[in-house]
Amino acid sequence: MILAVSIDNAHITIGLIDGEDIVSEQLASREMTGFELAMHIHSVLGLYGYGADGIEGTIISSVVPALTGAADSAAVKLTGRAPIIVGPGVKTGLHIVIDDPAELGADLVTQAVGAVGEYPLPLVIVDMDTAASISVIDSKRRYVGGMLLPGMRISMDALRRCTSSLPHVPLGSAPRKVICSNTEDCLRAGAFYGFACAIDGVIDRIAEELGEAPTIVLTGNDAGLISDTLRHDAVLDPVLSLKGLKIIYDKNQ
Repeated sequence: MILAVSIDNAHITIGLIDGEDIVSEQLASREMTGFELAMHIHSVLGLYGYGADGIEGTIISSVVPALTGAADSAAVKLTGRAPIIVGPGVKTGLHIVIDDPAELGADLVTQAVGAVGEYPLPLVIVDMDTAASISVIDSKRRYVGGMLLPGMRISMDALRRCTSSLPHVPLGSAPRKVICSNTEDCLRAGAFYGFACAIDGVIDRIAEELGEAPTIVLTGNDAGLISDTLRHDAVLDPVLSLKGLKIIYDKNQ
């Protein structure tokens, strides 16, 4: 079994990969020690009937430097062996052709590796979380770039903070129609349909630049919120990063 830990600004995902089987649990990203994180991982192992002695190796992807060290320490405490940490010097098999490849976050690298390993090229990956990150891989397996925009929750929070009379409205689910007749539904319609139109429009423009229609893969904690409102066909893959981490782990053995 492989222990895969993916850390982003909002969540720590603890993945247990046993052959083709993947199970995962999430914690909120917050400052913690290696011992604390090791205890959380130990609890996840027990929840699924595993023990630390069954861990063959560990791989970590992190975009939160303060937690990278904690994850490294946790892996050593649990297994007695240093983990693979996605970064310079680690083989990924991904050809990155952006201006400065070192700028590409480890989370986007692992998602791209997972997508290339499973879906037809070219690819557009939409990662919906704190931010919405869009990655583009062309038909030659090259990571050619993408874009970033505020996620749905950030957009809703910013609208509330910057206005004096709009209420706080939880996202919930998309209203049944675009034209709404009360404030709460109007806010939700703007979040869901406005964001869906933005993503649909961006995908159209990406397809124009690529010269062919891409496969669209949705991932991230909020991907399920938007999948039904997009007009493009898209694959929903909540464990895409963990699939990528397993591929990278195998390449570095």
